[in-house]
Amino acid sequence: MSAKRSAADTAFLRVTQSADTTIAEVNGDWLIKNAKTIDRLLSKIRMSNTLVSIDATNLGRLDTAGAWLLHRWRSRLTDTGVDVKLIGTSTEHDSMLRQVAYDYTPCDIAPPVKNLFVRLMEQIGEAVAEAFGVAAGFISFLGHLVTVWVRVFFKPRRFRLISLVVHMEKTGFDALPIAGLISFLIGVVLAYQAALQLRELGAPIYVVDLVAIGVLRELAVLLTAIIVAGRSGSAFTAELGSMKLNEEIDAMRVLGMDPMEVLVTPRVLALVITLPLLTFFADLMGLLGGLLMAWVSVDIGPGVFLERLPEVVSIKSFWVGIIKAPVFALLIGLVGCYEGMQVKGGAESVGRHTTRAVVESIFLVIVADALFSIFFSVIGI
Repeated sequence: MSAKRSAADTAFLRVTQSADTTIAEVNGDWLIKNAKTIDRLLSKIRMSNTLVSIDATNLGRLDTAGAWLLHRWRSRLTDTGVDVKLIGTSTEHDSMLRQVAYDYTPCDIAPPVKNLFVRLMEQIGEAVAEAFGVAAGFISFLGHLVTVWVRVFFKPRRFRLISLVVHMEKTGFDALPIAGLISFLIGVVLAYQAALQLRELGAPIYVVDLVAIGVLRELAVLLTAIIVAGRSGSAFTAELGSMKLNEEIDAMRVLGMDPMEVLVTPRVLALVITLPLLTFFADLMGLLGGLLMAWVSVDIGPGVFLERLPEVVSIKSFWVGIIKAPVFALLIGLVGCYEGMQVKGGAESVGRHTTRAVVESIFLVIVADALFSIFFSVIGI
């Protein structure tokens, strides 16, 4: 080594090389917090002699990481034909080094790298197996909930009306502003984009047709369901997950109360009741946004808009959107509560299952909407 030494060098290691012997003085605390610095120093050392003496007289504290670094360095020197002597170690240091030497199993062979196609197939298989596991658990959860509903139906006194009303307020009334605003803006955007195209074709009056059909049949209920999934579905998961971590759900079972009856049923039913009402409100706000934009962009006044509306939209289009709402609500409520009941471990699990609840709810809502579209097309509605 060069005669010039850094502060880190002198703090942990001092190497002096003579004609036939190299003396390495080990200093300071060889602990895990210093492992990176020590490892860097050891990697820079180049031995020109075949006799090395490691002096550990001034070695301070030594933990497993430090002992492993020292033993690994000593072993590597020995493997290159260097005669290494370790002197000045205390009884505690000797015990630590012996234990590390006993457990030291070097592995210079890199683990085998799997073929990219094999790894891809493994990941796909794991994802499919996990999806089937989730689906099976979800179906079991649904079956349990149905049995609870049957029990409550024959014993109405067990139904918690106050809890239902509270959750209806949280999931329905409190969601009116955001649901109405989103639907209003969608109506504005839809009318504006339609006006740009239909004006060139000389048929701006068809803006009313596009806005009315799009909002009533698809956009209002779909966007409202997505908002509710992100707002209420995630809240269900977080609430039930926190209760499970705090062992409140276990305490309810000890007291003879069924969490499916006390916690899940009011939440799911509240969504099933309020989502159709939110959808109706979103329909009105979407049509209002389309009306205002049609008035501004293509000069279709409110009177003309409202006069044409019943001509192009039948009551069937309105009910197509409303009928979807309870199904979407049931899916969102079930997924949110199911993921909440699966929480275990710690706070990280709450966040993970909350994210999964939102993603799964939105996915199922879109799939259900596609199935509804196919079904209504087949029956001619």
